[in-house]
Amino acid sequence: MKVEIICLIYLLSPLLIIFLFNRYKLVRQIGTVLIAYAIGVIMALFGVIPTGDAANAETMTSIQKWIQNITVPLAIPLMLFNCDFRLWTKSLPKTIATLIGGVLSIIIAVVSGFFIFRNAGINDLHNVAGMMTGIYTGGTMNFYALGAALEVNGNTILLTYTFEMLVTFPLILFLVGGGYKFFRWLLPYKDTATSLQNEEVSDIEQNGIENYNGMTKQRVFPRMMLALLISLLFLVVGAGISLLITGKLNELVVILVITTLAIAASFSKFIRELPKTFELGMFFILIFSVVVASQFDIYSLNVSAINLGLFVLYIMLTSVVVHIIFCRITKVPGDLFTVAHIGLLCSPPFIPPIVGAMKNKKVLISGIVIGLVGYAIGTYLGVLLATLFKYFV
Repeated sequence: MKVEIICLIYLLSPLLIIFLFNRYKLVRQIGTVLIAYAIGVIMALFGVIPTGDAANAETMTSIQKWIQNITVPLAIPLMLFNCDFRLWTKSLPKTIATLIGGVLSIIIAVVSGFFIFRNAGINDLHNVAGMMTGIYTGGTMNFYALGAALEVNGNTILLTYTFEMLVTFPLILFLVGGGYKFFRWLLPYKDTATSLQNEEVSDIEQNGIENYNGMTKQRVFPRMMLALLISLLFLVVGAGISLLITGKLNELVVILVITTLAIAASFSKFIRELPKTFELGMFFILIFSVVVASQFDIYSLNVSAINLGLFVLYIMLTSVVVHIIFCRITKVPGDLFTVAHIGLLCSPPFIPPIVGAMKNKKVLISGIVIGLVGYAIGTYLGVLLATLFKYFV
């Protein structure tokens, strides 16, 4: 297949995914990123992407790398602009305690997992551990940002994310299917999760976290493009600082700079109220997802890959157990624990379905606040641990 047609598929796939997301409930339950990965893997398995000695293989690889290097840095500010971190001022101590316990549980799980699996033959384990820290504190955005910043091989990124979904998706199904009652039994404490007003909760329930409707409206599109220009400006600033500090375009420096600028910008009411910036950021993430997944190599599934899957499974199970213990000590109610852990492991878009299943509106905002803070700290935390682990490889 011609390179031009493949690039067109990369760019148009998110439009198809968003159309399906708006039309079908099942797609909303599966998630846009997972569908993007499925499209990319199908392209790889059917030999659509030229590889090896095939004609245009080198050109295709160069284009894929260029797309990856552009989409994530543009997506990060866009997804952070709408985050109202001032919600912290409306959160109660139990929410803060749950967040601290959740982050500590993930750090404990990743650190212990790294040393347990250090000699298991997992490629680039220290960076994989950093990415797992990012995805389990801030979700997909942090995972991709760390993959780009740490220059992780595309196939390793895909395998890690695949295993992460294989162990996390059953947890979501368990909770939606009534598993939250188990955590209510383990943590039977009084529910005082939030101090927000009912209208604030209703707004999120009605509009959701991902809401792609109305992006092309005349009063929305120009302001959304302004947000894209600001994001592009942050990318230029990040690149400039990288050149000043390292003398070259260092992706780690660029990612950290634009993350910091985006968080600072989110405190501006003008920028925070620019419409549909989160959804536009997700559009770039979906492009990135299709591109990375299309580089999938089925021959990479070996013993090392199995150990990688066990490593991911260990992190999830250990983080859940440690977080439960912490919540028992601090007497955090079961529903607040549930939304907090999902907010960290899966990011805010996964929280409303869980809240709907639990029929407990009071924990909605608390879960989202925890997920938003996870967005903010996930990249920094992942870089820190990956850097420390490098000395133990």
